Amino acid sequence: MGRPARRKSAAGAAGARLGVPSGAARAMPDPGYHNPSYVFLFLVSAITVALDIATKSWAERHLDTFPGTVEIVHNYLTLVLAKNRGGAWGILQTTSESVRRPFFLLVSAGAIVFIMTLYRRLQPRQRALKWGLPLVLGGALGNVFDRIRYGQVIDFIDAHARWGGQEHHWPTFNVADVAICVGVGLMAVDMFTSKRGNGIVRAPRVPPAQSGEPVPDWSPPTASGGSLTQVLSPRPDGLPPEPEAGASPSPQSRR
Repeated sequence: MGRPARRKSAAGAAGARLGVPSGAARAMPDPGYHNPSYVFLFLVSAITVALDIATKSWAERHLDTFPGTVEIVHNYLTLVLAKNRGGAWGILQTTSESVRRPFFLLVSAGAIVFIMTLYRRLQPRQRALKWGLPLVLGGALGNVFDRIRYGQVIDFIDAHARWGGQEHHWPTFNVADVAICVGVGLMAVDMFTSKRGNGIVRAPRVPPAQSGEPVPDWSPPTASGGSLTQVLSPRPDGLPPEPEAGASPSPQSRR
């Protein structure tokens, strides 16, 4: 009577890949990634809003009476009270209040949601964006506060510049506008300085899979001076690594 044939398990077959255990994650989390701190976001935004409200209150008290102007830099920078019902550069200045106010409130709400979503996806190396987003958020909240309270935005910084024999006048702005411009500038810096491939964390060399499939750029560690050292080290040009001085060649290189 012959022996019963043994069934060959698919999991134990040579060269077969082991399946993912039940309940195990298919992707390991990146140990170098940390969620951005919302405390930093709210702190920088709150400071920006506080400065904006304080300076606007000062402008209302001191610039709404005669002479109504304070010259900071002669012919270049003056403080003068102005109330802007529209947006930047007077956009929608003459539009009806029933259209203008909902429009700017919806735009501001959309910008705030966008900033919060983008901040949640920040990488640790994006330092310029880490500062830029809270500044834009604080500036947007400062101007939204004015539109809710007054239906208009209080501006008081009046800048002039002269070049090419002509005088150029920048539209009157406020601290919130300055924060938004600086924040957008930092966002642009982050966009232009971020390069593809920078900051990629390479995983350490690992032994071949238990299935026994060959890995050309890996060899087992060897004992040297009482400690285990890696025989092969990665090369920046992407070619197979070379053995270190004094190290025995890998089993595959002897073939």
